[in-house]
Amino acid sequence: MVFSSNLFLFFFLPLFLLVYFASPVAARNAVILVASLLFYAFGSGILVWILVGSILLNQAAARALTVCDLWLRKPIFIAAVVVNLLPLLYYKYFAFSAQTLAAAGIALPIDPAMLAGIALPIGISFFTFQAISYVVDVYRRTVPPARSMLEFGTYHALFPQLVAGPIVRYVEIRREIAARRFDLSGMADGACRFCVGLGKKVILADNLAPVVDQIFALPVGEQTASLCWLAMLCFSLQIYLDFSGYSDMAIGLGRMLGFTFPENFDQPYRARSVTEFWRRWHMTLTRWFRDYVYIPLGGNRHGEPRTYANLCIIFVLCGLWHGASLTFLVWGLYHGLLLTAERILRGARGLVPTGILGLLATNLLVLLGWVPFRATSLAEAATFLMTMSGLGQGEAIYYPLAYFLTAERVTYIALGLAVAFVPQERLAPVRLAPSWAHLGRMAGAGALFALSVIMLSANSFRPFIYFQF
Repeated sequence: MVFSSNLFLFFFLPLFLLVYFASPVAARNAVILVASLLFYAFGSGILVWILVGSILLNQAAARALTVCDLWLRKPIFIAAVVVNLLPLLYYKYFAFSAQTLAAAGIALPIDPAMLAGIALPIGISFFTFQAISYVVDVYRRTVPPARSMLEFGTYHALFPQLVAGPIVRYVEIRREIAARRFDLSGMADGACRFCVGLGKKVILADNLAPVVDQIFALPVGEQTASLCWLAMLCFSLQIYLDFSGYSDMAIGLGRMLGFTFPENFDQPYRARSVTEFWRRWHMTLTRWFRDYVYIPLGGNRHGEPRTYANLCIIFVLCGLWHGASLTFLVWGLYHGLLLTAERILRGARGLVPTGILGLLATNLLVLLGWVPFRATSLAEAATFLMTMSGLGQGEAIYYPLAYFLTAERVTYIALGLAVAFVPQERLAPVRLAPSWAHLGRMAGAGALFALSVIMLSANSFRPFIYFQF
């Protein structure tokens, strides 16, 4: 089940809200937990046992870390982290590892049909990282463990952010899990935020996706430089609008229930450097790698060579987190090298990208990086990049640029660019009385919702891009 579906919008969400607000305050966490497990089971079936097991394991580990003898704390902590990683390693990376070894001439005694039958549980990367953050924070004594299995289960299975983030840390919503009040203003703000995210996904991202898919599906001989650049422009907007749209919906749903989730995007394409881009893109994942991998590896405390190596390590891991494929590994390494190059230039020559040149250079570098991210293989990515550079022009052009740039699609591109680049914080405030401003915002959200529902009914279903991660 996904947020951008009629089943969720007109059955699951209204029924959940009805039961939730009709329940006594003391029972609302239980309502959330049951609804979240049902939500997850609808998409993953029997694999919901992984999430249930994760709840039981991590709360038990957290409690053990607070009561065990000092000499047992580290073994319990290491065991908890390893056990958390085992399902992720099996479901996401086992087939990839076996196939990589087979390509290198090291055949494992495994039936290929078994590898093909490994289905990736939805959102396993997100809730695994969330669980690890909880265990690490309890081990570091940054936060006490949840008071009960119910409280931890409510946090860990919370359906608004369960399958695609933001990656919420327990410390960030610990007090709200224990006690929160119904807030009509928060309910309205959350509903508006949800409608904005739904519009980003259904109205913009889903209507840019066909351009990308159709151009990538063309035979190599029919792809031209202009078509490839158009595909990557559309994909850059699609992935941003798709993922930030999900984050908006998750944050909005959380707000409706009384939770304040961390922001996950801050108009990343407005960045003037790749370093700044990663401070604005998928911010909760970046902070997770910083706090739980980069700093423990030494961060920038052991000299420049070690710092550069640490950067490349975490971005290779970040790439592999997105998918078990050489294309994601290359994408991660590419960004690690870009960040390293920026640090070297800043330190050796004082070069700091600024202004419009920094904006253009950053977006060009990020756009080129999206090629291996979107491609299905390194060979396809290399061919696409060669065509973009003019070295692989199409031989038979059956679909000119005008075929893809219809008036409707140009409108979607223009709106996507506006969402990505118009500074939200500098928009002139509406000079209306608070009641009128609130009414106008609700009317705009309602219009977005209505248009999104119409498009949901008229267009084919498209899952969120980050559901595969």
